[in-house]
Amino acid sequence: MTFRPFLLALPLLLAGCGQQAASPSEAPLAGARIGGPFTLVNQDGRQVSDRDFDGRYRLMYFGYTYCPDVCPVDLQRLMAGYKLLEGSDPAIAAKIAPIFVSVDPERDTPPVLKQYVSAFSPKLIGLTGSPEQIAKVAKEYAIVYSKEQQPGATDYLMNHSRVAYLFGPKGDPIALIPQDGTPEAIAAELKRWVR
Repeated sequence: MTFRPFLLALPLLLAGCGQQAASPSEAPLAGARIGGPFTLVNQDGRQVSDRDFDGRYRLMYFGYTYCPDVCPVDLQRLMAGYKLLEGSDPAIAAKIAPIFVSVDPERDTPPVLKQYVSAFSPKLIGLTGSPEQIAKVAKEYAIVYSKEQQPGATDYLMNHSRVAYLFGPKGDPIALIPQDGTPEAIAAELKRWVR
């Protein structure tokens, strides 16, 4: 999968415009215009909205199940960090809803998502929807994605922003979680912000 450097920096740019560096106790994404309401379908085929997660922190990652390399590695690390947190601080981990949102609704149907997310954790929630629903959610969450298909090819890849967000119990953006970090670093960052 190829990534354009500006896509990787987009969430950081959105969060940092005109703001000074956050203090150690202030959430880095506090006040950022990232996130919003959504209605999608989960891996069990049930309609789910952002309101279903009210009162819980949301660890959100956007990707797709046919991703050959980056998405599965990132999800493996994120869920390994989450599992470490479950072991050391189960009460804190219980406050977090880990969510994977597909940017490839054409292929990522609920049955495909169910098989995929279950490979990482029984707690991981997979969400998909119509192309229009996914486009709306991606825009609200500052995720850029595009379909990359070679002429004459029957298969394709998806270019997309690579970021893991932590949102608060009311859906407010808190921080970027280092999906390319160690499980220990991920668990520590989650523990830092989840109250």
